[in-house]
Amino acid sequence: METAIGVFDSREHAEAAVKELLQKHVPEESIVFLTRSESEAMTFGKELGTYAGGFIGGAVGTTAGCVGAALALIPGFGQVFALGVGGAALLGYLGSKVGGSLARGISEDPSAPKESPAEKAGEEGAYLLDVLKQGRSVIVVRTEFQDVAAAASGVLDKLGLGRQAVTSSKPETSTRKEGDITVVDARGKIAFGEGVTKLRETVANLIAGGYRKVILNLKEVDYVDSSGMGEIVRSHMAIRKQGGQLKLANPSKMVTELLQATGMNKVFDIHTDEATAVHSFGAGGMGAGAS
Repeated sequence: METAIGVFDSREHAEAAVKELLQKHVPEESIVFLTRSESEAMTFGKELGTYAGGFIGGAVGTTAGCVGAALALIPGFGQVFALGVGGAALLGYLGSKVGGSLARGISEDPSAPKESPAEKAGEEGAYLLDVLKQGRSVIVVRTEFQDVAAAASGVLDKLGLGRQAVTSSKPETSTRKEGDITVVDARGKIAFGEGVTKLRETVANLIAGGYRKVILNLKEVDYVDSSGMGEIVRSHMAIRKQGGQLKLANPSKMVTELLQATGMNKVFDIHTDEATAVHSFGAGGMGAGAS
C-alpha cells in the first residue's frame, strides 16, 4: 500500500489539491481530508460537494452540494473530522473507532456523538494527530496502484506545504553499524518510485534481521516528496511495532525546512548530527540488534 501525505495551512489550497487529485483520476475512495475544525470541515464539504458529489462517503449520508464527514472523538485530543469516501476507514486505520457520524452532512446540527472511553489513537494516528494539533489540515491518499500514487504525489507536492525544487539525484541507501545501532545512509531523493522502494526494502531487511535501533541519516538527502514522507512514517511505525525505534539525523537545510513547514519536526525524534542521535539511545535503551 502506497501512502502520500500532504499538509496544508489553507483550506483553499486543500480544496484545490482534492479537485486536482480528482481531475488526475485518483479514485475518490483513496482520498481523505482531515481537520480538527468543524467550521473548516463544513465549508470544505460544501465547496467540494458542489464540485464533486461523489466525494462523499456512502455510509455517512449526504445532501445535495454537501460532503458527509466521519467524526472521531479521541481521548486526550478531541475531535477529528475525516471527509471523503474513505474517511471512516482512515479513522479506523489511525487506531480510533468512529465515535459518531454526521449523517445528513455537517452543515446540519447533529446530535453530539459520545466518546468511547477506552479508545486511544494508534501509533500511526499519533503522527497525523500531532500535525493536526498544530492547526494544519492533512490530505492522505492511500492506494495499491503505482500510477495513482505517482499522480497523487505530484499534486500534493505541488500544492502542499514544504514545496521543494525537484532534483535529479539518484536515490541510494546503505547501512553500517555503530555498536548495536544501525545507521541507514540515504542519498539523493526519498520520493515516489525508486527512492521509496529502496528505503522500504532496507527497513524490511533490518526488521527481518532483528535490528531494533535505527538511525536514518539524511545528510545527503536533498528531496523528500509526499510519498517519501509517508514512507518515513511507515518505516518508523514498522520498527516501533517490533519494539524498536527509528531516529532521524543530519537533515539537510532543504529537508529541515520541509519538516518544519509540514510540522513533522515535532513528530519525529530528529538530531542535528549522528553522534547525538547515537547517544540519545543511551546505554540503558532498547536491546541490541540481532547479529
